[in-house]
Amino acid sequence: MIVIGGGAAGMMAALAAADRGCSVLLLERNAKVGRKLYITGKGRCNVANDCSVPEVLQHVPRNPKFLMSAVTRFPPEAVKAFFEGLGVPLKTERGNRIFPQSDRAADIIDALFQALRRKRVSLVEDRAVRLLTDEEGRISGVKGEHGSYSARAVILATGGASYPLTGSSGDGYEMAAAVGHTIVPPKPSLVPLVAEGEDCRRMQGLSLRNVAVKVKNQKKKVIYAEQGELLFTHFGLSGPLILSASAHMRDFEKDHYQVIIDLKPALDEEKLEQRLLRDFAERANQDFHNVLEGLLPRLMVPVMVERSGIPGDTKAHSITKAQRRRLLEELKGFRIDIAGPRPLAEAIITSGGVKVSEVDPHTMASKRLPGLYLAGELLDVDAYTGGFNLQIAWSTGRAAGEGAAQFLEEGAE
Repeated sequence: MIVIGGGAAGMMAALAAADRGCSVLLLERNAKVGRKLYITGKGRCNVANDCSVPEVLQHVPRNPKFLMSAVTRFPPEAVKAFFEGLGVPLKTERGNRIFPQSDRAADIIDALFQALRRKRVSLVEDRAVRLLTDEEGRISGVKGEHGSYSARAVILATGGASYPLTGSSGDGYEMAAAVGHTIVPPKPSLVPLVAEGEDCRRMQGLSLRNVAVKVKNQKKKVIYAEQGELLFTHFGLSGPLILSASAHMRDFEKDHYQVIIDLKPALDEEKLEQRLLRDFAERANQDFHNVLEGLLPRLMVPVMVERSGIPGDTKAHSITKAQRRRLLEELKGFRIDIAGPRPLAEAIITSGGVKVSEVDPHTMASKRLPGLYLAGELLDVDAYTGGFNLQIAWSTGRAAGEGAAQFLEEGAE
């Protein structure tokens, strides 16, 4: 058996197949396996999310039903047991995110690599170019840049097209398409957003915590709402809230999106009004822009002065009720118009991929080519941040490895 791709899904698939007694060859184009895992969770590797199967699926906006079988058979609790069984102590942090206790992604990768060696999985550094088939239309092997490899079962786990420097360059889409699979056009997901105008650039580097965000489409429908942390950048917006929000913003060609930030989510309008009245009264003879520094981070003050329409040198005692109302509206609804996402190469994951109706959800077997199995980000499934995408990789990788092993056990009929 051949596994193409030494990422999360590929390594899990190789181990699952080896556990079933298969001889496994793992083709990886990089010198080391797990390259993309090094950068997950800001280098700490958010292994999974400590939640139930239904909760996992609630965090999958695209084709969650397809994942029901795989995640049920290898749920978060099984992922935890698997890695702790490999000798990696884990911990659960805010948002049920699971990390290695060491906060080192390298510990996860090293544990997987050592497990592959113990299971005698052969690691070959080569870039797969094409799937090979026999005269009867069954899988017969893989053509690489440096050689050809024979096999009666192949697991394609090459990842998507995000972070191409880690090896996820979209090769898998081409190989799958060449044997008859439909590819849903890949788009960036969990990706920073490019903003219209200059306001974000003027505040670049500013991180806001405990703010509430809503995303509205051009019909003014709220398609995402959450509270957390975001970052202003030279091009627009980033940070955990924004990355998750981007997963809901799927059609920039036809739709227009606005990010609306509540800068004071702990205060309703009435309490915020009282706060403004108190601040203006206590600092009645100070300029408006100085009073704002008690309300907002300094980088934000010049932008808020412009947006409120209140001249910065206006004395606090001179601010009218209408001006105060305008300021309150901006504090509770700081709007950023979104021009689009950053490039696919900067996305954490890829939305789109092999159409899931062409894949058996129980075994990850291709319905187009006997002996071919598909796993991980290559499939048209993606999830929000918080360990859910790695959960998809582990679960589908496991299912593919077991499915391919069963196929071989049954004589590849």
